[in-house]
Amino acid sequence: MTLYKFNVKTIDGKETTLEPFKGKVLLIVNTASACGLTPHYEGLQKLYNTYGDQGFTVLGFPCSQFAGQEPGTEEEIKTFCDLNYRVTFPMFSKIDVKGEQAHPLYKYLVENTPSPYRTGDIEWNFVKFLIDQHGNIVKQYSARTEPEALEADIKQLLEKNS
Repeated sequence: MTLYKFNVKTIDGKETTLEPFKGKVLLIVNTASACGLTPHYEGLQKLYNTYGDQGFTVLGFPCSQFAGQEPGTEEEIKTFCDLNYRVTFPMFSKIDVKGEQAHPLYKYLVENTPSPYRTGDIEWNFVKFLIDQHGNIVKQYSARTEPEALEADIKQLLEKNS
């Protein structure tokens, strides 16, 4: 199974896969609207604005598994992200990212992150996975890692392909 074959649902409820993102550097992030880390949306959007036209995108997956910090509906999440952070990167429907009901994409990410970056867990909201243009998981970053701290790794992957 490759990363691009996973079935996902957009925040607007449309069934799709990650195939449309093939060939791009991806940052896959589990998000939440009522978390102390919610301001990470600002940094994620800044990365998307800076590198989006160079083959990079952020994919946001809302999750309410951590202290119920994503209580809203998809429409409420979309409105919150737009009004508060002007999010324009792709957002998807709310999913579980750990445990029995974890989305298969997140099971795949957790199980296939290479050492020494593999933690085997999603510890909180805003855990970030960096994926290269070929669908390989490069690194997993902790929830507390500020999006700006990933900039050098993103640039390096984009330069590899140019």
